Formats: sequence, structure tokens, C-alpha cells
Amino acid sequence: MDLQHRRLKKLAMTSLILGILFVIVTILIVTSHIAWFDNAVISAVQGLETDWLTTVMKVFTFIGSSLMATILSVLAFLFLMVVMKHRRELIMFLVAVGGSEIWNVVLKNIIQRARPNTHRLIEISGYSFPSGHSMAAFSLYGAITFLLWRHIPSFAGRVVMIIVGVVLTLLIGISRIYLGVHYPSDVFGGYLASATWLMISIALFEKYWRQPGIVK
Repeated sequence: MDLQHRRLKKLAMTSLILGILFVIVTILIVTSHIAWFDNAVISAVQGLETDWLTTVMKVFTFIGSSLMATILSVLAFLFLMVVMKHRRELIMFLVAVGGSEIWNVVLKNIIQRARPNTHRLIEISGYSFPSGHSMAAFSLYGAITFLLWRHIPSFAGRVVMIIVGVVLTLLIGISRIYLGVHYPSDVFGGYLASATWLMISIALFEKYWRQPGIVK
């Protein structure tokens, strides 16, 4: 079994496991068997409320907004196309980020979960599950990390990139819970849905778009 085949098999298994977990979370939400989890996490997160923390959470929720996601996507697009001249990697980026956004809209309209209606610190409309901020953050930072990983020469640089991506993604999700516009299961489900799609996008890249001979 060659290296590419092993990589594709691992990606397929990972996406399958993540997809199954997402389906399980969705079933628990539809059947109202996850309220205990949501209530416990909401109580813990919103119990930390202070004026300064509210300001911080609003900043992170803005970072995860459609406006910021669009700006970062355009910057990443230009960097990959103009600076790095990686046309094939650009395809993977567009599929991962754009596909995640499309899936979010589709899933929201299928499940049609109402948003939390108590203790909102900001107002927002639309369906609640899965969290669009969480899906966008995971796909955007996940795709950027994957595409830039092998172009960062130092181990320390790679670690910093991963830490920044993970912290931003987590804080964006937590900010939605803190501000009262999403259930924790919306955020967790959003991560799972986006991670599933990201693995599929990476698998497509590995099989069809990666430059021949590059196996890092």
C-alpha cells in the first residue's frame, strides 16, 4: 500500500467517524436528549459574566463574523494565488471554506432549531444549529493551517500556527454560548460538521489536486 493510499484511507476513516458523531449529536438535539449538556455548559459559561469579559466575547464573535471570514478568505486567496502561486491549493481552500458555508445553510434549514431565548447579550436572527460562526472558523483556520503547514520551515512556527488557529476557533465558539445566541451543542455540532467537510476536502486535494511528487 503506497503512502497516498494510506493517507486517503486515514482521511476517509476520520471523516466517517466525525460524520457519525455529527449525526449522533443531531439526533440527540432533534429528540431533545441533550438539554442537560446544554444547560450545564451554558450555566458554567454565562456564570463567568463580567463587563470586560462581555467586551472580549463580542470581539471574538466579530472575528468569527461573516465580514471577517470574508476578509480573511480574500487575503488567503490572494496569498495563495499571487504570492505562493499555488493554484491547486487554492481550489482546496475554496472547496473547504465555501463548501462549509453551503452546508451550514442547508443543515440550518433542514433542522430549523430555534435559538436560545433567555439571557441574550446580543440580538441575532436565523436558526441555531449548527453554529455558522463555529463552522466558518473551523473550516477557515483548518484549511489555512493545512495549506501553510509544509511551507513553514520551523517546528516552533508550526506549533504557533496550530495554537493560534485552535484558540481562535474555540474562543469564537465559546463567545456564541456566552452571548446567549447558541446552545453548546450548536457549537459542538458545528465543529463536527465542518471537520467532516474539511477532511473530505483534504482527501479530494490529496487524490486529485496535490502537485505530483509532494508528499509532505
